[in-house]
Amino acid sequence: MTEHLLPALFAMLLWWGGTGAILVLDGLRRETFRWTLIGATLLLGVGLAGLSGSTTNTGPGGAYAAFTCAILVWAWIEVTFLTGILTGPRRQPCPPGARGWPRFRAAVAAILWHELAILGGIAVVVMVTAEGPNRIGLWTFLMLAVMRLSAKLNIFLGVRNLGESLLPDHLRYIESYFARRRMNPLFPLSVVAGVALCVALVAVAAAPESDAGTATGFTLLASLAAFGVLEHAFMILPFPPEAMWRWLLPAARRGIPHGDHRDRCGAVTTTDTPPPHGSRT
Repeated sequence: MTEHLLPALFAMLLWWGGTGAILVLDGLRRETFRWTLIGATLLLGVGLAGLSGSTTNTGPGGAYAAFTCAILVWAWIEVTFLTGILTGPRRQPCPPGARGWPRFRAAVAAILWHELAILGGIAVVVMVTAEGPNRIGLWTFLMLAVMRLSAKLNIFLGVRNLGESLLPDHLRYIESYFARRRMNPLFPLSVVAGVALCVALVAVAAAPESDAGTATGFTLLASLAAFGVLEHAFMILPFPPEAMWRWLLPAARRGIPHGDHRDRCGAVTTTDTPPPHGSRT
């Protein structure tokens, strides 16, 4: 039981606490961002070194180290995006009335450098983990990348809760690429795939033949998959996902008003969707 409970608790604390720390730093004055980036870059170096050093350690310690270091690498990508350093060549709202392919192309241009940073991160993580049997770090990073891509596509296609109050003021234009709808065709597939992945990882972690390192590593991965499903579920639940971090956000971002039922790209909100709660976090 301990080999499953402790990794799940560790993954939860790292996921929630890491997200909260980034939100706090991103809520500071913009002149502090250089120090945030310096700190994130130092942690990036620690993460890459830790990933490289943990590849030959297949025990529980190696699983914890690889999982943590992969998240440190991912944190650098998140920090560079939320501080506005790596976003995309387009830094304006979506063109009014844009639909279909023009809207998608504009949305990609708004986050292109961020997406390329993720691809570069995957390549680097593959290289530093190629020498040993411990693949927990690589799988952690790949799961984070896939879950984030799924979340972006669902928000682009339309969900009930967009999490727009998590965006800092200097990225507010990105909200214009979101669509508010009750549901989109991709969403059920995303949730089913996430649940299936979680179940498969739990099966490996709980298998009688799994050693301590495998049980720990796959419990960490299963927990991460479960959090990804939870984040997707928050997109359609009748309360905002930001509630988990509301007390960490600046006061000015705790009650962002929602405009009318049409986003700037012309995506109409379905009229059967109840208006989201006014107290956004």
